Amino acid sequence: MILTRILTKKLTSFWLMSLVGVASICALTAMLSFVQLTYTFQQNKVHELEQMLQQQFSVAQTDHTWQLNDWLPPILQAFKAKSLVLKKDGQIVFQFGSLNHAAANVRYNSELENGLSMELVLPPPFNKHQVGVYEGLIVCIGTLAIMLFVRFGIKWLTYQLRGIEHLAHRSNLILTGNRDEALATKGDGRPRLINRALSLLLQELHDTNKDRARFDQFIRSNTFLDATTGVGNRLFLKNRLDALSDRSGMITPGVLYLFEMEDLDLLSKEVGEPLVDEMLSQIIATINQLLAGQANSIFSRRSYNQFAVVVPQVSQKEADKIAAKLLRVSLSQINSLLEIPDDFIHFGGAYFEVGDDKESLVEEAEQALRTAQFQGDSSWFMYDKGAAAGALSKGSVRWRSFLENVLVSKRVFLFSQPVVDTDSNAHHQELSCRLRDTQGNLVRATLFMPMAIKCGLTPQLERQAVEMLLFDVLPKQYDTSLSFSINLSLDTLTSRAFVRWLQTTLLEYRHLVPRIIFEINESILVNNQTVLAEPLDMMNKMGASICVDKVGQQVVSTEYIQHYPISLIKLHRSIVSQIHLRAENQLFIRSLIAGLYRPDVQICAEGVELFEEWQTLQILGVSAGQGSFFSEPVEEI
Repeated sequence: MILTRILTKKLTSFWLMSLVGVASICALTAMLSFVQLTYTFQQNKVHELEQMLQQQFSVAQTDHTWQLNDWLPPILQAFKAKSLVLKKDGQIVFQFGSLNHAAANVRYNSELENGLSMELVLPPPFNKHQVGVYEGLIVCIGTLAIMLFVRFGIKWLTYQLRGIEHLAHRSNLILTGNRDEALATKGDGRPRLINRALSLLLQELHDTNKDRARFDQFIRSNTFLDATTGVGNRLFLKNRLDALSDRSGMITPGVLYLFEMEDLDLLSKEVGEPLVDEMLSQIIATINQLLAGQANSIFSRRSYNQFAVVVPQVSQKEADKIAAKLLRVSLSQINSLLEIPDDFIHFGGAYFEVGDDKESLVEEAEQALRTAQFQGDSSWFMYDKGAAAGALSKGSVRWRSFLENVLVSKRVFLFSQPVVDTDSNAHHQELSCRLRDTQGNLVRATLFMPMAIKCGLTPQLERQAVEMLLFDVLPKQYDTSLSFSINLSLDTLTSRAFVRWLQTTLLEYRHLVPRIIFEINESILVNNQTVLAEPLDMMNKMGASICVDKVGQQVVSTEYIQHYPISLIKLHRSIVSQIHLRAENQLFIRSLIAGLYRPDVQICAEGVELFEEWQTLQILGVSAGQGSFFSEPVEEI
C-alpha cells in the first residue's frame, strides 16, 4: 500500500510537471512568435517606405519636383520613427528627428536605386503595444481557466488512481491471509473489472473453504464416527485408548464401561427399526448430557448392540456412582418408549490406574460385562482388582485445601519438553505444570487439573505458571530466540481478572512477549468462539502466538482455524500413535493440511514415540514434533 501511494504521487507529479512543461513551452513559443511577427511587421513597413521613396524619386526626375517636406513627415510620425536621414550620392537631401537615440531602438540602413541611401531609426516594435484593461481581463480569465483545468485534472487523476490503491489494499489483505476482510471490503476499486474478478474469486474461495471444512469433517466422521448413531466407532475408541496410554501403560487413572443391549436385533424386528433408532438416540443424548461434566470422556459404539464409555481422571468411588447413574438414566429412557425384559441392558466397568495395561483393561471390562449379564436383571458390575487410587480418593474439600496451600507456598513447578522441527532444531519448548505435595511427591497436571477446575482455582494456578515463565524462565535463557508455550484453560480465558492482569503484564514485558505461545484446546475454541475472540485477539496484538492443541481428539469442523489468529496446530497423540500403520489417520492429516489455505500456520505432532511415526509425519508435511522419541519433560530450574 505504501509503495502504491508513492507511485500514485509520482504519477500525479509527473503529469503536473509535464503539463507545466507543455504550458511553458507554449508560452515561450508564443512570446517568440509575437516578437518575430512584430519585427516582420516593422520590416514590411520599412520596405513599403523604401518603395514609396523610390517611386517619388522617379516621379521627381520627370517633373523636377520632389517635395519631401510635404508628405514624408506625417508618414514618419505615423511610423513613430525617431529619425530619418535620406542621402543622394552621399549628400543629405532630407533629415527628420534627432540623431541621438537610445541603444534599444532599431536602426535600418538601406541602399536604394539612383544613388539614394536611407538611415531610419524606429523604436522596438513590441514596445509599441500597451496592455489595456480588456486585454488584462482576457489574460486573467485565461489563467484562471487553465488553473481550474489543472485542478480538475489532478482531482480526476487522483480519483482514478485511488481505485488502483484500493485494489492494492485488497491484494495486500489477500497476501497477508485476511481473505474475509478483503471479501467484506469490496469498495470502489478500479479497473472495476479487476475489482469484480477479485470479489468473485474471493467469494468462490470462501465457499471452497467451507466446502473443504465440511469435506474434512465428512472424512473424519466417516472414519471415526458410527454412521447410525453419530458417536465414535470402534476405531475411534481404539485411538482414544491409545492416546490415554504409552509404552509403559495408561498415563492417567479412570474407568472403562462396556454396556450391551440384549437381543437388540430381535427387538428391532418386533417393534420396527424407527422406534429402536429413536430409543438409541434418546439414550445417547442422555448419556452425552451426563458425560458433559466429565472432562475428556469418550463415548463410542463397538458393535451393533454394544457401546463403550471411558471416563478418565475419576476415583473408583466416583466410577461406581457414574455406573449406577448410567444404568438408571438408560433404563428411564428405554421404559418411556418400550416394554423390555428385565435383563435387557447390562453395564460392566473396569477401573484402571497409571501404568495399567491397555489390552488387559478391555478384557477386564468384558469380564465385568459378562458378570453383570450372569446376574440376570439389568444391572452393572465393576471389575475389582483391589485398586484404591489414593490421590483421587480425596474429596473436593481436601483438594481445595491442597491446591490453596500449593498456591500460597508456590509449590508449582514447570517442566519443559522440546518441540523439534524437521531439521532436528528446537522449534520451541512446551511447558507443563506439576505440583509438589507435603511429602515431596510430584502431582501431574492430568491428576490435579480436573480437581482445580472443580474448585475454581485454575486461573490462579495458570497465572502463577505464566509469572514463572515471564519472571524466571525467559530472562535466564541464553538463546533469546527460543520460544516457550504454555497451556490456558477455558476458566482462565474467561476470567476477566486474569485477562486484565495478562494484558497489563504482557504490556510491561513486551520485549519477551514474541517468545510466548499460548496453547488452547481445540474443543474449547470450537465451542466458545464468541467468548474467546477478544482475549485471543488481544494476545495476538500484543505479539504472542496462538496454538491450538489436541487437534483430532474430537470430530469437529476445522473452519474455526479461519476465525482465530492461529499460528501453530498440534495434533492429538491419538492421531499420531502408530500413524505409519493407520491410513485413516494419514488421510486426516493430509485433509487438514490441504484445507488450511494459510501458509503461515504450522502443523506439530504430539506424542511421537517411534522413528517410524516421525518419518511418516515428515512425509505427510508436519513441521515439528514432540514426545518421548525426542526427549522426556525436564524440570526448569
